[in-house]
Amino acid sequence: MEPFSIDSKTSLLCLIGWPIRHSMSPIMHNALLQKLKLNYVYLAFNVKKEGLKPAIYGIKALDIKGVNITIPHKETIIPYLDEIDPLAAKIGAVNTIKKNSGVLIGKNTDAEGAKKSLIDAGCTLSGRNVLVLGAGGASRAVCFALTDEVDKIFIANRTEKRALSLAKQINKKTDAIAEGYSNKKAVLETLISNSQILINTTPIGMHPTTDELPLPENLLHEDLFVFDVVYNPLKTKLLKKAEEKGCRILGGLDMLVNQGALAFEWWTGKTPDTKLMKTKILDYLEETNVR
Repeated sequence: MEPFSIDSKTSLLCLIGWPIRHSMSPIMHNALLQKLKLNYVYLAFNVKKEGLKPAIYGIKALDIKGVNITIPHKETIIPYLDEIDPLAAKIGAVNTIKKNSGVLIGKNTDAEGAKKSLIDAGCTLSGRNVLVLGAGGASRAVCFALTDEVDKIFIANRTEKRALSLAKQINKKTDAIAEGYSNKKAVLETLISNSQILINTTPIGMHPTTDELPLPENLLHEDLFVFDVVYNPLKTKLLKKAEEKGCRILGGLDMLVNQGALAFEWWTGKTPDTKLMKTKILDYLEETNVR
């Protein structure tokens, strides 16, 4: 591939969040832009909580065509948007923005990306109980994505109030059965023994704090399918410990690629090469020894 040629006509796509230095999104999106010879560039910007409002003004003022949103802004960004997709409104979290004639439209591609990843990995959803760790934007997307498939969703979070609130919203907006709990060990022990799928939606275990676990490893059992939405490292400590227990596991890379592909097609109208997206990330991780 020829190197990018950036000029005064180059349009900008970007990611905002805090922190974002670990993100692989620029790698996969710029590879697609280069392959399709689109005059865009994709950048990542560190935006703290207090900088979100000014960042939105910047997005509106500059020639920024599309934006990905990551931790901690997926929920708090909603009031600053002009329009929001019905699914994103239902979920209460946005991870993708498209600017159309100055209007900022919010969408959630995490939900479909997560569900596709689980199905492609051979995870049986029907009739299963799912324990979801965390109650933030990623958790909201995952929970709503699974509501029409699984029997029950247990949500465990450090702040129990947030878990209860999310469970209440799920029950109000869907036909699913969701319950919220704290993430205390005694509670987790009961929940995990009644679950067949465990999903970590927290950043615990993400680079650079790769030696952390979102729950005690002795609670894992071999009948679990364990999905960690963290993709850097590819195999988190949680996944390693789960694999040692005999669990089937899935990392967050496929979800990253799937949600990114949906966003890319929405922004550009072009069908993305998901194999290229995944290969570019794997190559980068290999070169930097992050894997």
